[in-house]
Amino acid sequence: MKNKTHLFHIVTPSPWPILVSVSSVLLTTSIVMYLHKFGNLLFIKFEILYILFLLIVLFGLWWYDIIIEGTYQGFHTSIVQKNLKIGVVLFIISEIMFFISFFWAFFHSSLAPTIQIGAIWPPKGLLVFNAFGVPLLNTFILLSSGICVTASHHFLLNENYKKVMETLVLTLIFAISFTFLQILEYFDATFDISDGIYGSIFFLATGFHGFHVIIGSIFLFISLLRTFYLHFNKNHHVGFEAAIWYWHFVDVVWLFLFVVIYWWGNKI
Repeated sequence: MKNKTHLFHIVTPSPWPILVSVSSVLLTTSIVMYLHKFGNLLFIKFEILYILFLLIVLFGLWWYDIIIEGTYQGFHTSIVQKNLKIGVVLFIISEIMFFISFFWAFFHSSLAPTIQIGAIWPPKGLLVFNAFGVPLLNTFILLSSGICVTASHHFLLNENYKKVMETLVLTLIFAISFTFLQILEYFDATFDISDGIYGSIFFLATGFHGFHVIIGSIFLFISLLRTFYLHFNKNHHVGFEAAIWYWHFVDVVWLFLFVVIYWWGNKI
């Protein structure tokens, strides 16, 4: 890059964005066709291939190139890091809007329950979860994980990499425990996603949150690997900081889910 007079990173042409776009379109198209009875098991096989291809391009190729550019080639200058952080914030805001739609649907249905569900909330006949059982335990687990991941950031700023890795491992243990308990809770549920508006909202909201917990866990695991290979220092750790922000977002969403759906929503 000759005669560079700015601090920005002009990305070189890459095939990864178009490959991700094509695989995403093929994946969503095959799912829609299967749901509308246009397919059979053949579509499921194709979906698995599309998902594998998407993950390989994202994790193995595209994000690998980004790590090389930022860690070894020095393209992620201070202004580039600032813009990356703005992008992460905007992404998290979009995720917040996504969950607001679930809370909106919950309040719409719970504050003015229709005659079709008996004009009461929760609908009559549904045995809902006790908020002070597994949900409360999961709340303590997620809050503990948030404390641990914050501590890991503090240790990184002090360049204590051993403590960074220890607290990150502890955070991942909490994350896996949360996911395991959530799965057990689903197996113990006396209703499912097809049981009216309550079942739909409950499993969509908590299920998508669980999906975000899994994504956040992968994010933190990658940060753990990068810490092991000394990719981060106290002045250059945007990827790690983004993982922490995302995990705190997951924590806050769960607090709202616990208070609104598990506790308040079961007392109306």
